[in-house]
Amino acid sequence: MNLESTVRTLHFKFDAGTSRGVLKEHPICLIKVSLLDNPNEFGLGEAAPLEKLSVETIDEVVDFIPELRKRLMEEELPLREEEVYSVASSLVPSSLPSLRFALETAMLDLLNGGVSRIYENKFYSAEKDIPINGLIWMGEPDYMKEQIDRKLHAGYKCIKLKVGAIDFGQELAVLEYLRNKSSSVVIRVDANGGFPTNEVFSRLSELEKLKIHSIEQPIMAGQFEAMQLICKKTGVPVALDEELIGYHEQSRRMELLKLIRPQYIILKPTLLGGLRATMDWIKIAQTLGIGWWLTSALESNVGLNAIAQFAGEFPDAGYQGLGTGQLYENNVLSPLEINGEFLGYNISGNWEKIQFDS
Repeated sequence: MNLESTVRTLHFKFDAGTSRGVLKEHPICLIKVSLLDNPNEFGLGEAAPLEKLSVETIDEVVDFIPELRKRLMEEELPLREEEVYSVASSLVPSSLPSLRFALETAMLDLLNGGVSRIYENKFYSAEKDIPINGLIWMGEPDYMKEQIDRKLHAGYKCIKLKVGAIDFGQELAVLEYLRNKSSSVVIRVDANGGFPTNEVFSRLSELEKLKIHSIEQPIMAGQFEAMQLICKKTGVPVALDEELIGYHEQSRRMELLKLIRPQYIILKPTLLGGLRATMDWIKIAQTLGIGWWLTSALESNVGLNAIAQFAGEFPDAGYQGLGTGQLYENNVLSPLEINGEFLGYNISGNWEKIQFDS
């Protein structure tokens, strides 16, 4: 196989506020995998590590590309899905999880004809769209309320708010505004580890009054005993997110979830090491009776397409966090479309012809 790559810096349409700061741009590495004797048929993948969150940087991804190209030239295209995962795992170290995800995606795409079909399911064939949550970014309270109004008007029945960066009283007021607007809307909040450990129970008590569906990562990852206690005592179900990063062995994943016993886990293939790693987390969660959903991690439409098609393998999984395709001014043109609270695939849509550097 042959490998080509290019780096694109995605520019946000707005200042995307999180508890880790404001995001304005996001560099990604797109890869193209083809057979040496047929360069016109190819699969696409995306490595999009997140600064201050991923275990690798974009520079580390780019630096490994020549070595990966060399390794791929000695490999034949796998003939089955499971072989794709094994080859990707053997060629890309676990220290580069976003690149492993990119390689899995590109090889699955090529295996399925090079038509951006990662999985053959009803999402790709445009027979069944995926319900998604509407994402409210941090900012001034009035700005957050404007986002809420737009999402409710668009028909979203599940809304997720980023919290933990501005005054908590102001965040509560915004959440009360949303709850007063709709008594039935499913409200998820994501603290990105932003709540102080000594204040977390008082804050969760306030959130419980608003019938919050769940809170993602209320405190910083790595505080196992504190997180275990929170999951056991709180009336607001807890979803682990950043806590899952860096666990590459199935036995260690099982130990983590058995120890903390969260109500949910949030799965981001870019951060976890790819599609097979994500499937392995799902298997453990199902064994332990833990709920889960998928979330994109600010990828372009190339990565989002792969995650959405993976989600299409679980048609009854509920609301997924896949509404990030409209964030960028210069996103990769794709057939992905958001209609109301659903993400769909327009089979008559076109993919951008990406120019690769090498």
